[in-house]
Amino acid sequence: MKELICIVCPKGCHLKVDVDKDFAVTGNGCARGVEYAKAELTHPTRVVTSSVCVEGALHRRCPVKTNGAIPKEKIADAMKTLDGVCLKAPVALGAVVVENVCGTGVDFVSTRELEVV
Repeated sequence: MKELICIVCPKGCHLKVDVDKDFAVTGNGCARGVEYAKAELTHPTRVVTSSVCVEGALHRRCPVKTNGAIPKEKIADAMKTLDGVCLKAPVALGAVVVENVCGTGVDFVSTRELEVV
């Protein structure tokens, strides 16, 4: 029996998953909890957030995130793709910073608009 706290919504249901019985889930408040528990125990994924250097803007760093979830085992490699990335202002909100991170089809995008100073 595995225990998880569902992170799909703010409710935070305490899930119990019986891995011996075809991932039978209890404790969920909705069907999304069942899907989350099965995915978390078979192939966990995460949205990754970070920041990169920016030149010519008021702020020296620009926050970025993946525009989708990537496999948990690729997070360290995904973070390495941001090493040495330095944007030049202006930076548009949602601009692609790194394409196809680790072959996942997911991009790092900016989460803030930065104008030239």
